[in-house]
Amino acid sequence: MSKRPRTLWGSLAVAAVLILAPTSGAVADTYWQCATFARLASGIQIFGDAYTWWKQAIGRYQTGFQPKAGAVLCFKPTERMRLGHVAVVSQVLTDRVIQITHANWSPIEGSRGKIEKDVTLIDVSQAGDWSMVKVWYDPNRDLGGSTYPTYGFIYQDAQAKVMASSGLARAENTAIAMAQSAASQVASAVRPGGTGPLSILNHAADSTDRIAALIAQVTRGGGDAN
Repeated sequence: MSKRPRTLWGSLAVAAVLILAPTSGAVADTYWQCATFARLASGIQIFGDAYTWWKQAIGRYQTGFQPKAGAVLCFKPTERMRLGHVAVVSQVLTDRVIQITHANWSPIEGSRGKIEKDVTLIDVSQAGDWSMVKVWYDPNRDLGGSTYPTYGFIYQDAQAKVMASSGLARAENTAIAMAQSAASQVASAVRPGGTGPLSILNHAADSTDRIAALIAQVTRGGGDAN
């Protein structure tokens, strides 16, 4: 039932451009906190550490113990995860398997703060109430070995659904802007008759087309993460 995560918004753009020009200087990547991304992707307007979301949601949003697309799953704090965690449900696959989109979980390319889209989460609770789950862990290319306790799901209201649509667009626009900025850095570093960035670009069939393809891929959210 495990599934490899798809494109990591933000990191994909930077990685591809750095391949084009690895000597042109580092490009700052976006570090996503789980709560910041969950608020953006779900439209649910709760602030503060992830473990506080469940209590804050009571009386403001509907809550429950069954997954729905767009809902936020709230993880309880643990010894290793003291601030808890929140993740957005992408889709419900079976009565025990869902896909989630979340940030700052697996270390990707040696660092955290990345977004993982449409990855597997399974319910391993005895009661089938999603109170204990296993989550995709990228270094394993499979579900992680640990289990995690959860509070339950916070469901979107009508306003949250509208805000979620614009929030995801803003996340994608961040990745596009990063790609465009990095491309401009490459172009400004190229000098007639010089070496370094110029020789790198000479090895590309058409750097402009490559950047355009990168932006299109980020916008679609497709492709496998490696």
